[in-house]
Amino acid sequence: MKPNLTRTQIINMSIGFLGIQAGFALQNGNASRILQTYGADVEHLSWFWLAAPLTGMIVQPIIGYYSDRTWNKFGRRKPYFLVGALLAAFGLIFLPNSALLAGVLPAIFFGAGFLMLMDASFNVAMEPFRALVADNTPEKQLTEGFSVQTFLIGIGAVLGSWLPYILAEWFGIAKVAELGQVPNNVIYSFYVGAVVFLGAILWTVLTTKEYSPEDRKAFGEVEEHENTTSGIAQILKDFASMPATMKQLGGVQFFSWIGLFTMWVYTTPAIAHHIYGLSITDTSSETYNTAGNWVGIIFGIYNGVSAIYALFLPKIAAKYGKQQTHAFSLFCGALGLISMYFVPNPTWLIASMVGVGIAWASILAMPYSMLANSIPTSKMGIYMGIFNFFITLPQITSGIFSGPIVKNVFDSNAIYAIIMAGVFMAIAGVLALRVKVRI
Repeated sequence: MKPNLTRTQIINMSIGFLGIQAGFALQNGNASRILQTYGADVEHLSWFWLAAPLTGMIVQPIIGYYSDRTWNKFGRRKPYFLVGALLAAFGLIFLPNSALLAGVLPAIFFGAGFLMLMDASFNVAMEPFRALVADNTPEKQLTEGFSVQTFLIGIGAVLGSWLPYILAEWFGIAKVAELGQVPNNVIYSFYVGAVVFLGAILWTVLTTKEYSPEDRKAFGEVEEHENTTSGIAQILKDFASMPATMKQLGGVQFFSWIGLFTMWVYTTPAIAHHIYGLSITDTSSETYNTAGNWVGIIFGIYNGVSAIYALFLPKIAAKYGKQQTHAFSLFCGALGLISMYFVPNPTWLIASMVGVGIAWASILAMPYSMLANSIPTSKMGIYMGIFNFFITLPQITSGIFSGPIVKNVFDSNAIYAIIMAGVFMAIAGVLALRVKVRI
């Protein structure tokens, strides 16, 4: 049996996720804003965002498969952290500077390319972190392990979300630029994000021990891998034979993440148009950039709420059950999203984000806690990667269909896409109550 971990060990193990989420939050809060600056129409935003889930769908199962089979002087999961961090830092630096390459091709193409590189790198670093927690944490500490990880994710996301606002309002860095140019406060925020990303990954690499194959055998864990089946074929085989709990959680994840993705893509244009009263074609005025900075603030708030709520998740789940806890949290998120339509001014969006933050904390912790006990230890990485399919597929679905829906059904009024996201979140809550968890 694995030894219990101290709180310090659990924190050190997940510090790297703080950096990943700081970069992820910068992407979520600013990618639509940057792409609109480069000339993307609101109904086309979701298509550019498709780069993220497409790369995740391909990368994460492959990384999971090979990280299960990796063991060298750097460890089992650590080599993937480091490679992902270096590539992600490169993408963070160049995404907001895509206009510098506009003489070769339109900036929008470089922006989409760097967004794809950045998200692929996030996925390379992210998937092994989920598996690392399951690798190192004894069964009775799993909920605590994923909850601490969620807490650190929230801290990193607050930092990433608030950076553009802080640099503009506290340090006086310009928040308005020439037409087609990204403001300096956003550019410098991405530079800071790259440094935080690398630093946090290195912290985990230097402070966390991974158990060797001999250690895992001593704990009674079987480490058997098929040698006669190719990587892709084995991934497909494992996908077809996934545990029943994973299948049930798949529906919950699908509707949770289609709601989240829709929120990330459309919150900036929705708030700029519905609350700040701007036209749907205004993507460069000072008011538009003020709205974009405020989106960063409220995204930081929902991540801050998630960090706090995550600390209470183990006790809540122990008292009321994992399924009930997750369902309640998702219903809070649905209410928060739908309420954005009714708020009278930007400040009231803070209340909406409380509900979103509760849902976000649970989405990042509870499905993995419910799933971990149902996965063979020798396939932890590959099944965590396959589980990502239920995160990427809904994002791809939203990316393909939400744009035409926003244009043709909602008359390019993105606030209705936010309401639609809330409905999806509520459906996920209903499905969460039907999941059967191995005790």
